[in-house]
Amino acid sequence: MARRPFSLLKALTKPTTSFSLTPIPTSRPVTYMPRPGDGTPRAVTLIPGDGIGPLVTSAVEQVMQAMHAPVYFEKYEVHGDMNRIPEEVIESIKKNKVCLKGGLRTPVGGGVSSLNVSLRKELDLYASLVNCFNLPGLPTRHENVDIVVIRENTEGEYAGLEHEVITKFCSERIAKYAFEYAYLNNRKTVTAVHKANIMKLADGLFLESCREVAKKYPSIKYTEIIVDNCCMQLVSKPEQFDVMVTPNLYGNLVANTAAGIAGGTGVMPGGNVGADYAVFEQGASAGNVGKEKMVELKKANPVALLLSSAMMLRHLQFPSFADRLETAVKHVISEGKCRTKDLGGDSTTQEVVDAVIANLD
Repeated sequence: MARRPFSLLKALTKPTTSFSLTPIPTSRPVTYMPRPGDGTPRAVTLIPGDGIGPLVTSAVEQVMQAMHAPVYFEKYEVHGDMNRIPEEVIESIKKNKVCLKGGLRTPVGGGVSSLNVSLRKELDLYASLVNCFNLPGLPTRHENVDIVVIRENTEGEYAGLEHEVITKFCSERIAKYAFEYAYLNNRKTVTAVHKANIMKLADGLFLESCREVAKKYPSIKYTEIIVDNCCMQLVSKPEQFDVMVTPNLYGNLVANTAAGIAGGTGVMPGGNVGADYAVFEQGASAGNVGKEKMVELKKANPVALLLSSAMMLRHLQFPSFADRLETAVKHVISEGKCRTKDLGGDSTTQEVVDAVIANLD
């Protein structure tokens, strides 16, 4: 025992070229100071939905359990062919304030309304947010894409109000939400998407509202673009866009286009939020219902809903869990060993889930 200190001293006095220091592990940084009780498990209403919905919502459940995330789910069966969303589901969301859902199949034509749209209107989820961005390791035609599409969610053609124009009240509050989001997330530019050269009353009112709100945020650059030119610019130079604010119908088209450019609808997260409630789901609509063969083979891509659930965790003020989940998902994508068919691989949903769980720190 007496010789050990001398041996250690001798080793430390050797020339520096003969040894290397072992890196000292750093502790996790403190991201925020929680209030007492912030770690109390929160109830979340879960709607698996139709098509691949049960597969991808099950993926989220497994990952949340593996992380020991402080959430638990109240699960309800809702399907697109129902006449309306059951009252107990609405009551659950109003009680819990937060919902995670798969897609609900919407019949084409026939006068049947979409339950996806009905839910947004029932809960006044006036802001839809879709984040379309490049994932490291996933090759795409364009680089440096990081677009946030914020769309008015409760009125206009897409809300089923085909004969009603948009209102000043709804236009102002979605513009305020877009600028608040940009301010809080250190975004530099907000672009209003419109067709006011033709739709002079409806889109003209939307633009007027955006311009009024923009004056209150002098540090954020404000621009405008006509929707048809916007689509052309998106597919040719998408990296020029930052935050985009749109009326209801245009936002659906712009978000799906941006998602396709940035890597596909299977990897783009999104959510719908109002003053009181929030519903998180796959950001871009395509692929979350239908595709029966994908359901049979159990090869649906769970990444979009996993990233949406990370958004949900931040909304619930669990940022460290959100960071862990996002980091694990991005590592799996970057590594490239487990990818579903839409990303160039042949993995099953469960194989992707297992890989994400294995990469949780």
